Amino acid sequence: MSVTDSLININGESVQTLEVLFLTTVITLLPSILVMTTSFTRYIISFSFLRTAMGTQQTPPNTVLIGIALFLTLFTMGPTFNAIKTEAYDPYVAEEITQEQFFERAQVPMKDFMIRNTKTNTLKMFCDLADVEMPETISVQTIRSLPIRIIVPAFMTCELQRAFEIGFLLYLPFMLIDIVVSSTLMSMGMIMLPPSMISMPFKLLLFVSLNGWDLLFSRLVQGFK
Repeated sequence: MSVTDSLININGESVQTLEVLFLTTVITLLPSILVMTTSFTRYIISFSFLRTAMGTQQTPPNTVLIGIALFLTLFTMGPTFNAIKTEAYDPYVAEEITQEQFFERAQVPMKDFMIRNTKTNTLKMFCDLADVEMPETISVQTIRSLPIRIIVPAFMTCELQRAFEIGFLLYLPFMLIDIVVSSTLMSMGMIMLPPSMISMPFKLLLFVSLNGWDLLFSRLVQGFK
């Protein structure tokens, strides 16, 4: 008997071995899939740029940044996850739809979220690379017909671009403080004194006085469509 024809009995139901292997693979890759198809990438990269721009080295630590990014991701993706639960998970648990229908329905809210936050030019580029025809009418409904293998890399590319743009904007005010402090120290002849030692308190004062965390969180969340 071949592997594809062999059956495994799970909860009284006959499931093919390849289906079990597929589910195991999906569960293993689920963290990576969630990271690359949600808002997590933009959050964590922006926080990393902020920490580097402020020159605080490992403060906040990576665990804190990842935790903040995860909870902001849950906050941002809440409507999408609720749609998946209502349209796909609940009917599947109630045995109203099959496993294939569950995956098809679960893709729709994720596709809608990624499409709304993906540039049309980027989608067109990946369609050309995959030799897939781009819909003539550009809308969420028409682009939804594109395969997930095109939408995901296009979304990831746009998220990386936006995260680096945010990092550039975060660097500007702190870089100005470094320039002013370095110029002042050189004019005073204090060349041996590290500028970062003097500029860091001013960076922290600027960030705290402007309520930086609230501004950053609100802008990041509002940046998603």
